[in-house]
Amino acid sequence: MQNKLNLKVIKSNSINPYYNLALEEFLFNSLKKDEVIFYLWQNENTVVIGKNQNPWKECNVSLFQRENGKVARRLSGGGAVYHDLGNLNFTFLMNEDLYDLKKQLSVIIDGLNSIGIKAEFSGRNDIVIHGKKISGNAFYFDEGKAYHHGTILVDVNVDKLQRYLNVSSDKIKSKGIDSVRSRVINLKEIYKDLTIDKISKAMIKSFSKIYQGEVKNLNVDSSNIELAQLQDKYSSWEWLFGETPEFEINFEKRFSFGNIDIGLVLKDAIIKKVFIYSDMLNTELISKMKKSLVGTHFNIENICKSIINCIGSEEEKNIIKDIVEWLKEEIK
Repeated sequence: MQNKLNLKVIKSNSINPYYNLALEEFLFNSLKKDEVIFYLWQNENTVVIGKNQNPWKECNVSLFQRENGKVARRLSGGGAVYHDLGNLNFTFLMNEDLYDLKKQLSVIIDGLNSIGIKAEFSGRNDIVIHGKKISGNAFYFDEGKAYHHGTILVDVNVDKLQRYLNVSSDKIKSKGIDSVRSRVINLKEIYKDLTIDKISKAMIKSFSKIYQGEVKNLNVDSSNIELAQLQDKYSSWEWLFGETPEFEINFEKRFSFGNIDIGLVLKDAIIKKVFIYSDMLNTELISKMKKSLVGTHFNIENICKSIINCIGSEEEKNIIKDIVEWLKEEIK
Protein backbone atom coordinates (compact mmCIF):
# COMPACT_ATOMS: atom_id res chain seq x y z
CA MET A 1 0.00 0.00 0.00
CA GLN A 2 1.39 3.40 -1.01
CA ASN A 3 1.94 5.91 1.77
CA LYS A 4 -0.03 9.12 1.67
CA LEU A 5 1.64 11.60 -0.65
CA ASN A 6 2.66 15.10 0.31
CA LEU A 7 1.08 17.17 -2.46
CA LYS A 8 2.39 20.70 -3.04
CA VAL A 9 1.55 23.41 -5.54
CA ILE A 10 3.60 26.50 -6.31
CA LYS A 11 2.98 29.33 -8.79
CA SER A 12 5.84 31.57 -9.81
CA ASN A 13 5.26 35.31 -9.60
CA SER A 14 8.10 35.94 -12.03
CA ILE A 15 7.99 36.04 -15.83
CA ASN A 16 11.79 35.82 -16.12
CA PRO A 17 12.75 32.48 -17.72
CA TYR A 18 16.10 32.31 -15.94
CA TYR A 19 14.43 32.63 -12.54
CA ASN A 20 11.67 30.19 -13.45
CA LEU A 21 14.05 27.52 -14.74
CA ALA A 22 16.24 28.07 -11.68
CA LEU A 23 13.22 27.62 -9.41
CA GLU A 24 12.33 24.42 -11.27
CA GLU A 25 15.80 22.98 -10.64
CA PHE A 26 15.78 24.24 -7.03
CA LEU A 27 12.49 22.40 -6.40
CA PHE A 28 13.95 19.31 -8.06
CA ASN A 29 17.07 19.40 -5.87
CA SER A 30 14.98 19.93 -2.71
CA LEU A 31 12.44 17.14 -3.32
CA LYS A 32 11.43 14.98 -0.38
CA LYS A 33 10.76 11.27 -0.89
CA ASP A 34 6.97 11.39 -0.46
CA GLU A 35 6.49 14.73 -2.26
CA VAL A 36 4.77 15.45 -5.56
CA ILE A 37 5.06 19.10 -6.58
CA PHE A 38 2.91 20.78 -9.22
CA TYR A 39 4.62 23.96 -10.40
CA LEU A 40 2.94 26.58 -12.64
CA TRP A 41 4.89 29.34 -14.37
CA GLN A 42 4.96 31.76 -17.30
CA ASN A 43 7.76 33.38 -19.31
CA GLU A 44 7.65 36.62 -21.25
CA ASN A 45 8.94 36.71 -24.85
CA THR A 46 11.24 33.69 -24.52
CA VAL A 47 12.53 30.89 -26.72
CA VAL A 48 13.38 27.84 -24.63
CA ILE A 49 15.58 25.23 -26.28
CA GLY A 50 16.26 21.65 -25.23
CA LYS A 51 19.48 20.66 -23.44
CA ASN A 52 21.22 19.43 -26.60
CA GLN A 53 19.99 21.94 -29.15
CA ASN A 54 21.81 24.54 -31.21
CA PRO A 55 20.19 27.93 -30.47
CA TRP A 56 21.15 29.36 -33.87
CA LYS A 57 19.50 26.48 -35.69
CA GLU A 58 16.31 26.77 -33.64
CA CYS A 59 15.88 30.54 -33.33
CA ASN A 60 16.74 33.81 -35.04
CA VAL A 61 19.01 34.62 -32.09
CA SER A 62 20.27 38.07 -33.10
CA LEU A 63 16.84 39.26 -34.29
CA PHE A 64 15.17 37.88 -31.17
CA GLN A 65 17.63 39.51 -28.79
CA ARG A 66 17.35 42.84 -30.62
CA GLU A 67 13.61 42.68 -30.03
CA ASN A 68 14.08 42.12 -26.27
CA GLY A 69 13.63 38.36 -26.38
CA LYS A 70 15.42 35.95 -24.06
CA VAL A 71 16.91 32.67 -25.22
CA ALA A 72 16.89 30.04 -22.47
CA ARG A 73 18.18 26.46 -22.28
CA ARG A 74 16.44 23.91 -20.07
CA LEU A 75 17.75 20.70 -18.47
CA SER A 76 15.37 18.43 -20.37
CA GLY A 77 15.60 17.29 -23.98
CA GLY A 78 13.10 17.89 -26.76
CA GLY A 79 12.55 20.75 -29.15
CA ALA A 80 12.45 24.54 -29.07
CA VAL A 81 9.33 26.34 -27.89
CA TYR A 82 8.23 29.98 -27.84
CA HIS A 83 6.75 31.32 -24.58
CA ASP A 84 4.85 34.51 -23.94
CA LEU A 85 2.16 35.46 -21.44
CA GLY A 86 -0.44 33.62 -23.53
CA ASN A 87 1.30 30.37 -22.62
CA LEU A 88 1.02 28.46 -19.32
CA ASN A 89 3.85 26.15 -18.29
CA PHE A 90 3.48 23.30 -15.83
CA THR A 91 5.96 20.97 -14.13
CA PHE A 92 5.41 17.80 -12.13
CA LEU A 93 8.31 16.95 -9.80
CA MET A 94 8.64 13.72 -7.80
CA ASN A 95 10.88 10.78 -6.97
CA GLU A 96 11.29 8.40 -9.88
CA ASP A 97 9.26 5.63 -8.22
CA LEU A 98 6.26 8.01 -8.19
CA TYR A 99 6.69 9.03 -11.84
CA ASP A 100 3.67 8.09 -13.95
CA LEU A 101 3.39 9.97 -17.24
CA LYS A 102 -0.17 8.89 -17.93
CA LYS A 103 -1.27 10.02 -14.47
CA GLN A 104 0.52 13.35 -14.83
CA LEU A 105 -0.99 14.04 -18.23
CA SER A 106 -4.37 13.02 -16.82
CA VAL A 107 -4.15 16.00 -14.46
CA ILE A 108 -3.91 18.30 -17.48
CA ILE A 109 -6.58 16.50 -19.51
CA ASP A 110 -9.01 16.27 -16.58
CA GLY A 111 -8.43 19.93 -15.64
CA LEU A 112 -9.14 21.09 -19.19
CA ASN A 113 -12.17 18.80 -19.51
CA SER A 114 -13.59 20.17 -16.24
CA ILE A 115 -13.94 23.62 -17.84
CA GLY A 116 -15.41 22.30 -21.07
CA ILE A 117 -12.25 21.87 -23.15
CA LYS A 118 -12.34 18.54 -24.99
CA ALA A 119 -8.65 17.73 -25.03
CA GLU A 120 -7.15 14.28 -25.55
CA PHE A 121 -3.86 12.39 -25.67
CA SER A 122 -1.99 12.05 -28.95
CA GLY A 123 1.09 10.00 -29.73
CA ARG A 124 3.37 9.46 -26.78
CA ASN A 125 3.05 12.72 -24.87
CA ASP A 126 1.20 15.45 -26.76
CA ILE A 127 -2.21 16.87 -25.89
CA VAL A 128 -4.40 17.87 -28.81
CA ILE A 129 -7.75 19.43 -29.57
CA HIS A 130 -9.42 18.96 -32.95
CA GLY A 131 -6.26 17.18 -34.06
CA LYS A 132 -4.01 20.17 -33.38
CA LYS A 133 -1.39 20.35 -30.66
CA ILE A 134 -2.01 22.54 -27.59
CA SER A 135 0.61 20.98 -25.32
CA GLY A 136 4.06 19.49 -25.81
CA ASN A 137 6.05 17.83 -23.03
CA ALA A 138 9.63 17.05 -22.04
CA PHE A 139 11.27 15.09 -19.23
CA TYR A 140 14.32 14.97 -16.97
CA PHE A 141 15.64 12.21 -14.67
CA ASP A 142 18.61 12.34 -12.30
CA GLU A 143 19.66 10.49 -9.14
CA GLY A 144 16.33 8.81 -8.57
CA LYS A 145 14.25 11.95 -9.12
CA ALA A 146 12.22 13.10 -12.10
CA TYR A 147 10.36 16.01 -13.56
CA HIS A 148 7.94 16.30 -16.43
CA HIS A 149 7.11 19.72 -17.81
CA GLY A 150 5.04 21.06 -20.65
CA THR A 151 3.22 23.98 -22.18
CA ILE A 152 -0.40 24.88 -22.75
CA LEU A 153 -1.07 27.23 -25.64
CA VAL A 154 -3.85 29.57 -24.57
CA ASP A 155 -3.31 32.83 -26.46
CA VAL A 156 0.28 32.76 -27.69
CA ASN A 157 1.32 35.31 -30.34
CA VAL A 158 1.58 32.87 -33.28
CA ASP A 159 3.10 35.53 -35.56
CA LYS A 160 6.02 35.95 -33.16
CA LEU A 161 6.30 32.19 -32.69
CA GLN A 162 6.72 31.77 -36.45
CA ARG A 163 8.93 34.85 -36.79
CA TYR A 164 11.45 33.71 -34.20
CA LEU A 165 11.41 29.94 -34.63
CA ASN A 166 11.45 29.81 -38.44
CA VAL A 167 15.13 29.55 -39.28
CA SER A 168 16.78 29.08 -42.64
CA SER A 169 18.80 26.03 -41.64
CA ASP A 170 20.40 25.30 -45.01
CA LYS A 171 23.50 27.26 -43.93
CA ILE A 172 23.98 25.22 -40.75
CA LYS A 173 25.16 21.63 -40.31
CA SER A 174 24.67 20.68 -36.69
CA LYS A 175 25.24 17.66 -34.48
CA GLY A 176 22.52 18.82 -32.12
CA ILE A 177 18.90 17.75 -31.85
CA ASP A 178 16.51 19.43 -34.27
CA SER A 179 12.97 20.45 -33.37
CA VAL A 180 10.02 18.77 -34.99
CA ARG A 181 7.57 21.47 -36.05
CA SER A 182 3.95 20.63 -35.28
CA ARG A 183 0.56 22.02 -36.19
CA VAL A 184 -0.51 24.01 -33.16
CA ILE A 185 -3.60 25.92 -32.08
CA ASN A 186 -4.41 28.40 -29.32
CA LEU A 187 -7.24 27.36 -27.00
CA LYS A 188 -8.71 30.86 -27.23
CA GLU A 189 -9.34 30.34 -30.93
CA ILE A 190 -12.08 27.94 -29.84
CA TYR A 191 -12.88 28.95 -26.25
CA LYS A 192 -13.10 32.74 -26.39
CA ASP A 193 -13.64 33.46 -22.67
CA LEU A 194 -10.74 31.36 -21.45
CA THR A 195 -8.10 32.82 -19.10
CA ILE A 196 -4.78 31.53 -17.76
CA ASP A 197 -6.11 31.92 -14.21
CA LYS A 198 -9.17 29.78 -14.97
CA ILE A 199 -6.99 27.00 -16.40
CA SER A 200 -4.56 27.20 -13.46
CA LYS A 201 -7.33 26.81 -10.89
CA ALA A 202 -8.91 23.93 -12.82
CA MET A 203 -5.62 22.05 -13.03
CA ILE A 204 -4.84 22.51 -9.33
CA LYS A 205 -8.26 21.00 -8.52
CA SER A 206 -7.54 18.18 -10.95
CA PHE A 207 -4.13 17.59 -9.32
CA SER A 208 -5.85 17.07 -5.96
CA LYS A 209 -8.46 14.80 -7.53
CA ILE A 210 -6.11 12.58 -9.56
CA TYR A 211 -3.60 12.20 -6.72
CA GLN A 212 -6.38 11.84 -4.12
CA GLY A 213 -5.09 14.18 -1.48
CA GLU A 214 -5.08 17.66 -0.02
CA VAL A 215 -2.87 20.10 -1.88
CA LYS A 216 -0.82 22.57 0.13
CA ASN A 217 0.80 25.75 -1.13
CA LEU A 218 4.58 25.73 -1.29
CA ASN A 219 6.49 28.96 -0.75
CA VAL A 220 10.12 29.55 -1.64
CA ASP A 221 12.19 32.51 -0.49
CA SER A 222 13.26 34.23 -3.72
CA SER A 223 16.42 35.49 -1.99
CA ASN A 224 17.63 31.92 -1.32
CA ILE A 225 21.34 31.69 -2.14
CA GLU A 226 21.11 28.38 -4.03
CA LEU A 227 18.22 29.74 -6.10
CA ALA A 228 20.23 32.88 -6.93
CA GLN A 229 23.21 30.76 -7.99
CA LEU A 230 20.99 28.65 -10.23
CA GLN A 231 19.55 31.79 -11.82
CA ASP A 232 23.09 32.98 -12.53
CA LYS A 233 23.76 29.63 -14.23
CA TYR A 234 20.67 29.74 -16.43
CA SER A 235 21.38 33.31 -17.57
CA SER A 236 25.11 32.73 -18.21
CA TRP A 237 26.67 32.72 -21.65
CA GLU A 238 28.35 29.39 -20.84
CA TRP A 239 25.01 27.66 -20.20
CA LEU A 240 23.06 29.33 -23.00
CA PHE A 241 25.63 29.09 -25.76
CA GLY A 242 28.65 27.22 -24.37
CA GLU A 243 26.57 24.04 -24.25
CA THR A 244 25.97 24.19 -28.01
CA PRO A 245 27.03 21.03 -29.88
CA GLU A 246 29.69 21.31 -32.58
CA PHE A 247 28.31 22.81 -35.78
CA GLU A 248 29.33 24.37 -39.05
CA ILE A 249 27.88 27.47 -40.64
CA ASN A 250 28.48 28.95 -44.05
CA PHE A 251 27.89 32.38 -45.62
CA GLU A 252 28.49 33.37 -49.22
CA LYS A 253 27.98 36.56 -51.25
CA ARG A 254 29.35 38.32 -54.33
CA PHE A 255 30.55 41.89 -53.80
CA SER A 256 31.98 44.47 -56.21
CA PHE A 257 35.46 43.59 -54.91
CA GLY A 258 34.96 39.82 -55.34
CA ASN A 259 33.16 36.74 -54.04
CA ILE A 260 33.37 35.91 -50.33
CA ASP A 261 32.58 32.43 -48.95
CA ILE A 262 33.03 32.15 -45.16
CA GLY A 263 32.83 28.80 -43.36
CA LEU A 264 33.01 28.54 -39.57
CA VAL A 265 33.40 25.45 -37.39
CA LEU A 266 32.20 26.02 -33.83
CA LYS A 267 32.42 24.07 -30.58
CA ASP A 268 30.69 25.36 -27.45
CA ALA A 269 29.71 28.39 -29.59
CA ILE A 270 33.34 29.45 -29.99
CA ILE A 271 34.85 29.64 -33.49
CA LYS A 272 37.51 26.91 -33.73
CA LYS A 273 38.24 26.89 -37.46
CA VAL A 274 37.72 29.46 -40.23
CA PHE A 275 37.64 28.87 -43.97
CA ILE A 276 37.42 31.90 -46.26
CA TYR A 277 37.35 31.42 -50.01
CA SER A 278 37.52 34.49 -52.24
CA ASP A 279 38.65 35.73 -55.62
CA MET A 280 39.37 39.22 -54.25
CA LEU A 281 42.87 40.57 -54.87
CA ASN A 282 43.70 41.48 -51.26
CA THR A 283 44.81 38.03 -50.02
CA GLU A 284 46.49 39.53 -46.94
CA LEU A 285 43.15 40.83 -45.66
CA ILE A 286 41.65 37.34 -46.02
CA SER A 287 44.49 35.89 -43.94
CA LYS A 288 44.03 38.54 -41.25
CA MET A 289 40.28 37.89 -41.06
CA LYS A 290 40.79 34.12 -40.72
CA LYS A 291 43.29 34.59 -37.91
CA SER A 292 41.22 37.20 -36.06
CA LEU A 293 38.03 35.09 -36.02
CA VAL A 294 39.54 31.99 -34.39
CA GLY A 295 38.60 31.92 -30.69
CA THR A 296 35.79 34.47 -31.09
CA HIS A 297 32.43 33.89 -29.37
CA PHE A 298 29.76 33.32 -31.98
CA ASN A 299 27.70 36.47 -31.70
CA ILE A 300 27.48 39.26 -34.21
CA GLU A 301 29.06 41.93 -31.97
CA ASN A 302 32.24 39.91 -31.32
CA ILE A 303 32.51 38.74 -34.93
CA CYS A 304 32.19 42.29 -36.27
CA LYS A 305 34.70 43.58 -33.72
CA SER A 306 37.23 40.91 -34.73
CA ILE A 307 36.82 41.70 -38.44
CA ILE A 308 36.98 45.49 -37.93
CA ASN A 309 40.30 45.02 -36.11
CA CYS A 310 41.74 43.76 -39.42
CA ILE A 311 41.47 47.18 -41.11
CA GLY A 312 44.86 48.45 -42.19
CA SER A 313 44.07 50.83 -45.06
CA GLU A 314 41.26 52.99 -46.43
CA GLU A 315 40.56 50.40 -49.12
CA GLU A 316 40.26 47.66 -46.45
CA LYS A 317 38.00 49.90 -44.39
CA ASN A 318 35.43 50.02 -47.22
CA ILE A 319 35.67 46.26 -47.86
CA ILE A 320 35.27 45.43 -44.15
CA LYS A 321 32.32 47.82 -43.87
CA ASP A 322 30.48 45.90 -46.61
CA ILE A 323 31.34 42.51 -45.08
CA VAL A 324 30.21 43.58 -41.60
CA GLU A 325 26.88 44.92 -42.90
CA TRP A 326 26.33 41.66 -44.77
CA LEU A 327 27.10 39.47 -41.74
CA LYS A 328 24.77 41.52 -39.54
CA GLU A 329 21.96 40.47 -41.85
CA GLU A 330 23.12 36.85 -42.08
CA ILE A 331 23.76 36.02 -38.42
CA LYS A 332 20.29 35.97 -36.97
